[in-house]
Amino acid sequence: MICHKSDKNSSELTSSMLLSGKIVIIPTDTVYGFSGIADTCENGFSFKTDRKICAVKGRAENKPLIQLISSPEEIRKYSDTEIPEKLLGYWPGPLTLIVKQKNSEVTTAFRCPGDEWLRKVIACCGAPVYSTSVNRSGKPVLKKIKEIIQEFEKDCSLIVDAGDCSEGIPSTIVSVANGKIEIIRKGALEISI
Repeated sequence: MICHKSDKNSSELTSSMLLSGKIVIIPTDTVYGFSGIADTCENGFSFKTDRKICAVKGRAENKPLIQLISSPEEIRKYSDTEIPEKLLGYWPGPLTLIVKQKNSEVTTAFRCPGDEWLRKVIACCGAPVYSTSVNRSGKPVLKKIKEIIQEFEKDCSLIVDAGDCSEGIPSTIVSVANGKIEIIRKGALEISI
């Protein structure tokens, strides 16, 4: 199924698909992303959408996916890691932060996207949403909506059309998991540490 981001009920349709464990392709503030509801202890979901997304992409399951959250404050639900205010100040926006999960040494990458529509979708889900770029593993990220539809329509329950990505630059990834700031990937956001 394809809908346009500008459709009146697009955010409700997208969140209902996510909440039923479906894989969707949605525009983010960086590139189009494969998305699915994240399984967490807090929400009790066990859809394993991360595995479904990895299967579609041909990506190794042991490579974790970024989780999108609806507000900067929401990070406190999932992590006790001390995050410098200067980094939190970049949210919402194209910055991914790697932190330790609450009461754990396991790390997770979170991002609070700059796109208001996407934050509304995530808020309606009441849980983080997995996100990873739309492409086959090892191939370039797809930026044109026609190519995305042609390549992946059969693999996903919904594609939200917001037109072509002009920039198509993924988020900047920064780790703060070990008590120091470390840039893992330079991306759409220029930061100095």
